[in-house]
Amino acid sequence: MNLDENKVLELQKQYKKQQHHKKIKHFVLCCVGILSFLLLWQLLSMSGLVNEKYLPSPAAIFKTFVYKLNHKAPDGNTLLTNIWSSTQVSVLGFLFAASIGIPLGLLMGWFGLVDRFVSPVFELIRPVPPIAWIPIVVVLIGVNIQARAVIIFLATFVVCVLNSYTGIRLTNQTLINVAKTFGASNFETFWKVGIPSALPMVFTGARLALGGAWMTLVAAEMLASNSGLGNMLSAGRKLARPDIVVLGMVVIGAIGAVMISGLNRLEKHMLRWMKRD
Repeated sequence: MNLDENKVLELQKQYKKQQHHKKIKHFVLCCVGILSFLLLWQLLSMSGLVNEKYLPSPAAIFKTFVYKLNHKAPDGNTLLTNIWSSTQVSVLGFLFAASIGIPLGLLMGWFGLVDRFVSPVFELIRPVPPIAWIPIVVVLIGVNIQARAVIIFLATFVVCVLNSYTGIRLTNQTLINVAKTFGASNFETFWKVGIPSALPMVFTGARLALGGAWMTLVAAEMLASNSGLGNMLSAGRKLARPDIVVLGMVVIGAIGAVMISGLNRLEKHMLRWMKRD
């Protein structure tokens, strides 16, 4: 091994070490930020500036969290049961929407015939709020996991289509021309140039859709469900239990953050060929 190779290896080690320290620093800063927020919230509650009757302290919410792990009151399900029910529905609806909406958006954005065929129907569905579908879905399917998954699908499908469509429409024309110059067919250009170019927008749409899935899920469970975090929030509201409501909000936020983190890791893996700062 010559001197240049040793230097390259040393630089690679230094870079990996810097990236590792950067990740640790980021994690520590995130933890400090969260703990600072919770501490400030607790101090405001203890000082009386925040009335615990309307906004419970973090300590009170933690007690409710421990209680709900083993007790079904007041909504009829333990916290883990509600988490599993909501997560199952949101993931099922989101994956179903992404598996259909992303390919459809890519095809619409690249092939004019598909765009002209699908757009009229899509434009009729797009303005309808997802909540408006709840009465129809309940009548046709009932109050079950399949019904809630359909509502999540309707909420996330549009976002997946629009972002995939926009992403592939923004493909650099120069790259398309180069591919055609080398003899690539329209489909080969679509597969090897258009789709890779659209992936950043596709993942942006997926993140937005995942956030929308949880927002719609809570509303759906509050209106048409006997389990899930939305149902727990509804029970807390009806019984004037702000600790239950806030606990549900915190859990939803935590699960959403974990899912977004997983999606970010998948994006980083799939787009590792792109140059990142």
